[in-house]
Amino acid sequence: DQEIYSKERSASLDLLLRFQRLLVSKLYPADCVGQVPNTYSPDLLGVGSLLKKYTALLCTHISDILPVATSIACTSHRHFAEVSCVVDGDLTGILLPELVVSIVLLLSKNAGLMQEAGAIPLLAGLLEHLDRFNHLAPGKERDDNEDLAWPGIMGSFFTGQSCRNNEEVTLIRKADLENHNKDGGFWTVIDGKVYDIKDFQTQSLTGSSIL
Repeated sequence: DQEIYSKERSASLDLLLRFQRLLVSKLYPADCVGQVPNTYSPDLLGVGSLLKKYTALLCTHISDILPVATSIACTSHRHFAEVSCVVDGDLTGILLPELVVSIVLLLSKNAGLMQEAGAIPLLAGLLEHLDRFNHLAPGKERDDNEDLAWPGIMGSFFTGQSCRNNEEVTLIRKADLENHNKDGGFWTVIDGKVYDIKDFQTQSLTGSSIL
Protein backbone atom coordinates (compact mmCIF):
# COMPACT_ATOMS: atom_id res chain seq x y z
CA ASP A 1 0.00 0.00 0.00
CA GLN A 2 2.81 2.37 0.85
CA GLU A 3 4.49 1.72 -2.52
CA ILE A 4 1.23 2.36 -4.39
CA TYR A 5 0.67 5.58 -2.45
CA SER A 6 4.22 6.72 -3.25
CA LYS A 7 3.69 6.14 -6.96
CA GLU A 8 0.36 7.96 -6.92
CA ARG A 9 1.92 10.89 -5.11
CA SER A 10 4.77 11.07 -7.61
CA ALA A 11 2.31 11.03 -10.50
CA SER A 12 0.28 13.81 -8.87
CA LEU A 13 3.34 15.95 -8.30
CA ASP A 14 4.47 15.35 -11.86
CA LEU A 15 1.06 16.44 -13.14
CA LEU A 16 1.13 19.60 -11.00
CA LEU A 17 4.65 20.38 -12.19
CA ARG A 18 3.55 20.01 -15.83
CA PHE A 19 0.57 22.27 -15.18
CA GLN A 20 2.80 24.85 -13.50
CA ARG A 21 5.20 24.85 -16.44
CA LEU A 22 2.29 25.19 -18.86
CA LEU A 23 1.07 28.31 -17.05
CA VAL A 24 4.55 29.83 -17.14
CA SER A 25 4.99 29.05 -20.83
CA LYS A 26 1.67 30.73 -21.64
CA LEU A 27 2.75 33.87 -19.79
CA TYR A 28 6.23 34.01 -21.28
CA PRO A 29 6.21 36.94 -23.70
CA ALA A 30 6.51 36.28 -27.40
CA ASP A 31 7.87 38.77 -29.90
CA CYS A 32 4.63 40.39 -31.05
CA VAL A 33 5.16 43.00 -33.75
CA GLY A 34 2.86 45.99 -33.44
CA GLN A 35 1.61 45.13 -29.95
CA VAL A 36 0.88 48.17 -27.79
CA PRO A 37 3.07 48.17 -24.64
CA ASN A 38 1.35 47.38 -21.31
CA THR A 39 -1.75 46.05 -23.06
CA TYR A 40 -2.70 42.44 -22.47
CA SER A 41 -5.23 40.21 -24.16
CA PRO A 42 -8.10 38.76 -22.11
CA ASP A 43 -6.61 35.30 -22.60
CA LEU A 44 -3.28 36.40 -21.16
CA LEU A 45 -4.95 38.07 -18.19
CA GLY A 46 -6.96 34.90 -17.69
CA VAL A 47 -3.78 32.83 -17.50
CA GLY A 48 -2.35 35.37 -15.05
CA SER A 49 -5.44 35.03 -12.89
CA LEU A 50 -5.12 31.25 -13.02
CA LEU A 51 -1.46 31.50 -11.96
CA LYS A 52 -2.54 33.60 -8.97
CA LYS A 53 -5.14 31.02 -7.91
CA TYR A 54 -2.63 28.20 -8.37
CA THR A 55 -0.01 30.10 -6.35
CA ALA A 56 -2.56 30.81 -3.61
CA LEU A 57 -3.41 27.11 -3.28
CA LEU A 58 0.25 26.13 -3.25
CA CYS A 59 1.10 28.79 -0.65
CA THR A 60 -1.81 27.67 1.53
CA HIS A 61 -0.48 24.11 1.53
CA ILE A 62 3.08 25.22 2.27
CA SER A 63 1.87 27.56 5.03
CA ASP A 64 0.18 24.58 6.65
CA ILE A 65 3.15 22.24 6.24
CA LEU A 66 6.09 24.42 7.26
CA PRO A 67 4.98 25.28 10.83
CA VAL A 68 4.52 21.58 11.54
CA ALA A 69 7.86 20.78 9.92
CA THR A 70 9.52 23.52 11.98
CA SER A 71 8.04 22.25 15.26
CA ILE A 72 9.44 18.76 14.58
CA ALA A 73 12.78 19.92 13.14
CA CYS A 74 13.59 22.05 16.18
CA THR A 75 13.92 18.91 18.32
CA SER A 76 17.41 18.01 17.13
CA HIS A 77 19.75 18.18 14.14
CA ARG A 78 18.75 14.63 13.25
CA HIS A 79 15.08 15.62 13.22
CA PHE A 80 15.94 18.63 11.06
CA ALA A 81 17.73 16.39 8.55
CA GLU A 82 14.83 13.92 8.42
CA VAL A 83 12.21 16.64 8.07
CA SER A 84 14.27 18.36 5.39
CA CYS A 85 14.21 15.16 3.32
CA VAL A 86 10.43 14.96 3.65
CA VAL A 87 9.93 18.62 2.76
CA ASP A 88 12.28 18.24 -0.18
CA GLY A 89 10.02 15.56 -1.64
CA ASP A 90 6.84 17.52 -0.94
CA LEU A 91 5.31 20.38 -2.92
CA THR A 92 7.60 22.74 -1.00
CA GLY A 93 10.75 21.19 -2.40
CA ILE A 94 9.51 20.23 -5.86
CA LEU A 95 7.11 22.92 -7.05
CA LEU A 96 8.04 26.02 -5.04
CA PRO A 97 11.70 26.48 -6.14
CA GLU A 98 10.86 26.26 -9.83
CA LEU A 99 7.82 28.49 -9.41
CA VAL A 100 9.89 31.20 -7.72
CA VAL A 101 12.56 31.08 -10.44
CA SER A 102 9.89 31.15 -13.16
CA ILE A 103 8.13 34.16 -11.66
CA VAL A 104 11.43 36.03 -11.31
CA LEU A 105 12.11 35.29 -14.98
CA LEU A 106 8.64 36.44 -16.00
CA LEU A 107 9.05 39.54 -13.86
CA SER A 108 12.26 40.44 -15.68
CA LYS A 109 10.53 39.98 -19.03
CA ASN A 110 7.20 41.64 -18.28
CA ALA A 111 6.95 43.32 -14.88
CA GLY A 112 3.60 44.94 -15.70
CA LEU A 113 1.89 41.66 -16.49
CA MET A 114 3.21 39.99 -13.34
CA GLN A 115 2.01 42.89 -11.22
CA GLU A 116 -1.41 42.52 -12.85
CA ALA A 117 -1.38 38.79 -12.06
CA GLY A 118 -0.70 39.46 -8.37
CA ALA A 119 1.11 36.20 -7.57
CA ILE A 120 4.23 37.79 -6.09
CA PRO A 121 2.66 39.07 -2.81
CA LEU A 122 1.37 35.55 -2.19
CA LEU A 123 4.89 34.14 -2.36
CA ALA A 124 6.17 36.93 -0.12
CA GLY A 125 3.84 35.61 2.57
CA LEU A 126 5.93 32.43 2.77
CA LEU A 127 9.15 34.22 3.71
CA GLU A 128 8.51 34.14 7.45
CA HIS A 129 7.71 30.42 7.44
CA LEU A 130 10.74 29.60 5.30
CA ASP A 131 12.98 31.81 7.43
CA ARG A 132 11.93 30.09 10.66
CA PHE A 133 12.62 26.67 9.17
CA ASN A 134 15.98 27.66 7.66
CA HIS A 135 17.09 29.16 10.97
CA LEU A 136 17.07 25.64 12.40
CA ALA A 137 19.84 24.53 10.05
CA PRO A 138 23.00 23.38 11.87
CA GLY A 139 25.63 26.10 12.02
CA LYS A 140 23.17 28.98 11.72
CA GLU A 141 23.88 30.36 15.20
CA ARG A 142 27.62 30.31 14.61
CA ASP A 143 27.23 32.20 11.35
CA ASP A 144 24.96 34.81 12.90
CA ASN A 145 27.08 35.37 15.99
CA GLU A 146 30.33 35.92 14.09
CA ASP A 147 30.44 39.14 12.10
CA LEU A 148 33.07 37.78 9.75
CA ALA A 149 31.08 34.61 9.12
CA TRP A 150 28.43 36.64 7.28
CA PRO A 151 30.53 38.81 5.02
CA GLY A 152 30.87 38.59 1.33
CA ILE A 153 32.95 39.55 -1.63
CA MET A 154 32.27 42.91 -3.23
CA GLY A 155 31.57 42.05 -6.83
CA SER A 156 29.96 43.56 -9.86
CA PHE A 157 26.31 42.61 -10.33
CA PHE A 158 26.67 42.98 -14.08
CA THR A 159 30.13 41.62 -14.94
CA GLY A 160 30.11 38.80 -12.41
CA GLN A 161 33.86 39.13 -11.95
CA SER A 162 35.21 36.87 -9.22
CA CYS A 163 38.16 37.51 -6.99
CA ARG A 164 41.13 35.28 -7.71
CA ASN A 165 43.23 35.81 -4.60
CA ASN A 166 42.92 37.01 -1.04
CA GLU A 167 44.39 40.45 -1.84
CA GLU A 168 41.34 41.25 -3.99
CA VAL A 169 38.80 40.12 -1.40
CA THR A 170 36.99 42.80 0.63
CA LEU A 171 35.21 41.51 3.71
CA ILE A 172 31.92 43.23 4.50
CA ARG A 173 30.48 42.96 8.00
CA LYS A 174 26.74 42.83 8.53
CA ALA A 175 26.87 46.19 10.35
CA ASP A 176 28.77 47.73 7.42
CA LEU A 177 26.10 46.59 4.99
CA GLU A 178 23.26 47.91 7.15
CA ASN A 179 24.96 51.29 7.59
CA HIS A 180 25.69 51.55 3.87
CA ASN A 181 22.04 50.91 2.99
CA LYS A 182 20.85 53.41 5.58
CA ASP A 183 22.99 56.03 3.85
CA GLY A 184 21.18 55.48 0.56
CA GLY A 185 23.17 52.59 -0.86
CA PHE A 186 21.74 49.31 -2.09
CA TRP A 187 23.91 46.33 -1.18
CA THR A 188 22.39 42.87 -1.03
CA VAL A 189 23.71 39.42 -0.14
CA ILE A 190 23.34 36.40 -2.42
CA ASP A 191 25.04 33.12 -1.47
CA GLY A 192 27.43 34.85 0.92
CA LYS A 193 28.55 37.49 -1.57
CA VAL A 194 27.72 41.19 -1.39
CA TYR A 195 26.46 42.85 -4.55
CA ASP A 196 25.92 46.55 -5.23
CA ILE A 197 22.66 46.78 -7.19
CA LYS A 198 22.20 50.54 -6.88
CA ASP A 199 22.63 51.07 -10.63
CA PHE A 200 20.29 48.17 -11.39
CA GLN A 201 17.69 49.70 -9.06
CA THR A 202 17.51 52.88 -11.15
CA GLN A 203 17.02 50.88 -14.36
CA SER A 204 14.55 48.34 -13.01
CA LEU A 205 10.81 48.70 -13.56
CA THR A 206 9.94 46.51 -10.58
CA GLY A 207 10.50 49.07 -7.82
CA SER A 208 12.65 48.93 -4.70
CA SER A 209 10.21 46.88 -2.62
CA ILE A 210 10.42 43.87 -4.96
CA LEU A 211 14.19 44.15 -5.25
